[in-house]
Amino acid sequence: MTIRALLFTLAMTLAAQAGANPRAPECVVPAKPGGGMDLTCKLARKGLEPVAKQAQVNPALRITYLPGGIGAVAWSSVLSQRRAEPDTLVAFSGGSLLNLAQGKYGKASAADVRWVAAVGADYGMVAVREDSPYKTLRELLDAIRRNPGAISIGAGGTVGSQDWLKMSILMRQAGGEPKSLRLVAFEGGGESFTALLGGYVQAVSGDVSEAALYVPTGKIRVLAVLADKRLPGPLAHIPTAREQGFALDWPIIRGLYMGPNVPDKDYRKWVAAFEKMMAQPSFEQLRAAHGLYPFAMTGDALTGYVKNTVEEYGRQAKELGLLR
Repeated sequence: MTIRALLFTLAMTLAAQAGANPRAPECVVPAKPGGGMDLTCKLARKGLEPVAKQAQVNPALRITYLPGGIGAVAWSSVLSQRRAEPDTLVAFSGGSLLNLAQGKYGKASAADVRWVAAVGADYGMVAVREDSPYKTLRELLDAIRRNPGAISIGAGGTVGSQDWLKMSILMRQAGGEPKSLRLVAFEGGGESFTALLGGYVQAVSGDVSEAALYVPTGKIRVLAVLADKRLPGPLAHIPTAREQGFALDWPIIRGLYMGPNVPDKDYRKWVAAFEKMMAQPSFEQLRAAHGLYPFAMTGDALTGYVKNTVEEYGRQAKELGLLR
């Protein structure tokens, strides 16, 4: 066999192997390993396994990490380099939508990408130590209103973060001044609860999934969950903020999006795959094992939800002086 014939045969073999073993789809985590974004991709990978053949998708979802700029690096990468990749998914959360509304992704809008699926939700909450004198959300907010400097509140992120915004809205509804809040910024909920247990802050504005880790210890008291109704599981006995007279729900959805130029047939294929995944009876248990509550939305319905949520976050941010 001549060298030319050998090279031709080798090229044909490699081409055949590439066709038989297409590159596995990718789920991009726009953060470091660990945390909610990573959890979203891992839930998707595990949940798609039983429906992959029926949905005609590759279940071997590769998880890669692209941290930076609170999700802005991954967003920019998709819009500049990966606009039409048919098997690239990117994790997002309610925090991503808040950052989008506040312009932290530059001149971007919800219409810049294709929203595939929301696979679950976390919810906001407010907690104190078990030995705190405050037994209800209103008692805490009234105390802050009377003497803002006396009560420090642990929060994940600085001014404009979800934890900051939640407390600001509640403070305003309680008749107080949001700018008077004494918030202490931490990297995440874990640090906030450590500070609470150590007595360095007197309350925490955080998420239910974080609080659920500490409730069984008997060392903290959750005053309210920011959901439209009481949640199942270890916090089922905790009243909502609405039950206590405060009109605030704060779902923190978790899901995935794709590039804006992904062919419609590929986009619809993934939408259908996630619809099949979330319709599986076993998915509810799997989602709960990943610390999330029911929230299932896909395709056009999710696109509308995201658009409305970004607009609402923008309105709230303007009212609180975060945007002009």
